[in-house]
Amino acid sequence: MNYLIGDLQGCCDALERLLLALDFSPSRDRLHCLGDLVNRGPASLSTLRRLQRLGDAAPCLLGNHDLHLLAAAHGARKPGKSDTLREILDAPDREALLDWLRHQRLAGEAQGWLLVHAGVVPQWDRDDTLARAREVEAVLRGPDLPGFLHEMYGNEPDRWDPGLTGTARLRFIVNVLTRLRFCSAQGQLEFKSKDGAGEAPAGFMPWFEVPHRRTAGQPVAFGHWSTLGLQQRPDLLALDTGCVWGGSLSAAVLDDHGGVREIVQVPCEQAQKPG
Repeated sequence: MNYLIGDLQGCCDALERLLLALDFSPSRDRLHCLGDLVNRGPASLSTLRRLQRLGDAAPCLLGNHDLHLLAAAHGARKPGKSDTLREILDAPDREALLDWLRHQRLAGEAQGWLLVHAGVVPQWDRDDTLARAREVEAVLRGPDLPGFLHEMYGNEPDRWDPGLTGTARLRFIVNVLTRLRFCSAQGQLEFKSKDGAGEAPAGFMPWFEVPHRRTAGQPVAFGHWSTLGLQQRPDLLALDTGCVWGGSLSAAVLDDHGGVREIVQVPCEQAQKPG
């Protein structure tokens, strides 16, 4: 059985309760985590260790908080006041955990679903998205990781151009796959708003509402957007249901044909207050 699971953000107790509710077996099932495995929750270290032990049974995507952990570990970013990364950075198995993390994916697939943490710009189709993700994955896994992390942050460029090269190209790909919520009909990225879909800034819309986007009709599952809440359509799944904010942790159970058989949720204790 394949399960798609929303943002964990270090809520290991909720993960354990969800695994029990699913009757999850690593020898039989696959738990596809849609990114933001760590940070802001109470047990980021335990969450990483649990997922690492599951091995191939838990293929994970990297979210913006996971990249933030890698950046903090390499001195490219300082942990913020609400971060809960120190226990990982001080752990005796730190290097093994960070090495495991940087070998996870930025985009994936499961039974016909395209899996991303945040979103996809309208100019990319499924194959484009997977190919662009592989470009960044190669850098994350290679010797140039520290240098890239020091240059990864920033909101420019804000539009896709196939001619982009170097750090600008990689930064754009990271921003799309790990930060995107709203964009324009032409694919211009917008990062100021974290509100729900109905509160789009003027000239922008949720990335999945852009007319004629090239992933239209391609089932896409994503997390990242807790104010959006659970969204379920035949070709769209939004699974960040705000576990760390006191919401729930959600998993989509896929049937043998890739359809969503059911949504399983477990309630979560609030670890952070919005704002």
